[in-house]
Amino acid sequence: MTHAIQGTAMRHRFPSFSTASATRAALLALVAAVACATSAKAAAAAPTVDVGITRFAFAPKEITVAPGTKVVWTNRDETPHTVTSNDKSFASKGLDTDDTYEHTFDGEGDFAYICTVHPFMTGVVHVRRQ
Repeated sequence: MTHAIQGTAMRHRFPSFSTASATRAALLALVAAVACATSAKAAAAAPTVDVGITRFAFAPKEITVAPGTKVVWTNRDETPHTVTSNDKSFASKGLDTDDTYEHTFDGEGDFAYICTVHPFMTGVVHVRRQ
């Protein structure tokens, strides 16, 4: 038994795009990629400074940072503490052991803070252009 296969020409219709449409689409994709990369790079570039809360003290007690720096406080005590600025510009909830609180300092100035549970615990963040 012999089978004969005859070729059939199949034509597919694809939507046609003009060169201008393709250029716009490529440009839009490029702009989106650059925006994502720039945003990720800016977020990664923000400096971070760690402050420990140990033995009922902030360590270090006083720091100097540039505007845009994120400060992260970590409670290493077995007792809850807070981080609350004297001018009320930032305030944490109660931090249990190993809890963290972070605040990004955008503007220049001196920011004194305390633990509201233990007001003898004090610290200062100096924000200066470097």
